Amino acid sequence: MKYKTCVIFGGTGFIGSHLALHLLETGQAERIVLADIAPPRADFSFDATAVQYLEIDVRKPILAAVMPAEVDLIVNLAAVHREPGHAPHEYYETNLLGAENVCAWAEQIGCNNLIFTSSIAPYGPTESVKTEQSIPVPMSPYGGSKLAAEKIHLRWQHGAPGRRLVIVRPGVVFGPGERGNVTRLVQATMRRYFLYMGNRATRKAGGYVKELVITMLWALERLPADGGHTLYNFTMQKPPSIEEYVHTVCDVAAVKRVVPSIPYPLLLGISYVIEAVARPLGIKQPVSPVRIRKLVRSNNIEPALLLSEQYPYRYTLQSAMSDWRHDRPDEWR
Repeated sequence: MKYKTCVIFGGTGFIGSHLALHLLETGQAERIVLADIAPPRADFSFDATAVQYLEIDVRKPILAAVMPAEVDLIVNLAAVHREPGHAPHEYYETNLLGAENVCAWAEQIGCNNLIFTSSIAPYGPTESVKTEQSIPVPMSPYGGSKLAAEKIHLRWQHGAPGRRLVIVRPGVVFGPGERGNVTRLVQATMRRYFLYMGNRATRKAGGYVKELVITMLWALERLPADGGHTLYNFTMQKPPSIEEYVHTVCDVAAVKRVVPSIPYPLLLGISYVIEAVARPLGIKQPVSPVRIRKLVRSNNIEPALLLSEQYPYRYTLQSAMSDWRHDRPDEWR
């Protein structure tokens, strides 16, 4: 399906930039508007005749006067998601107000196609396998705000006939320009300072960013023309362990690494000491007990809908890492 005008809220971020590139490269969109509070990233290059940037804060009502009058696809990626890293109220302010304002604007201009990226955080603890049929039990402000935002989008979809909504719950998304945990794993492995921290067998469900954007459009195209909604988990078919991530990085880069281990109890104890010193001084630092616990907590998310609908996966962990290294060799040094 071809869309004349697509607006991507949160569009200058990692996923939004890849989605815009995919829409242009496949000819699925003629015009793309990246609506975000941050300007486009320098490491992504767009055709200026087809892509426009608008400075938009989704926490505020979206003014029709500054936006396109006719839009046939809206993608809502705007979110506060780094956890920990924000006060509890910040997750709700951005994720709930953003959902309400985007949906209100979609209703105002009469756009009937909307894609919303949620998260696996609404499931809560995921040591046991979670599918789309699992009952959400969010344990964090981020997870709670994302679940509430899903309901806001569903209310929009049910508000009038012909509206189509895709909600995707991604696991760990990685790839060119990610700048997150998987990038750090790759670079730490390449530079010989990666350590297992009691998490060698920990499984982290997720997938390649280019696969994610393909599934989003695939899911939308499968909805009936007269309206409907779908919700799906986005991960690879089987969540890789941290050790499998490391071995794949070494295979793709054709290097050999001996990776030592630090006992988890020792690392957790050190994180409490560091936090006790840093917090009173107002020092932001990455070694918090919350993050250390996340290191050893598996994300056992099953992409049941993608599997049942026989979605044709394009990437394995191996081919995804190879493609990433081909696109951005500088991120593999």
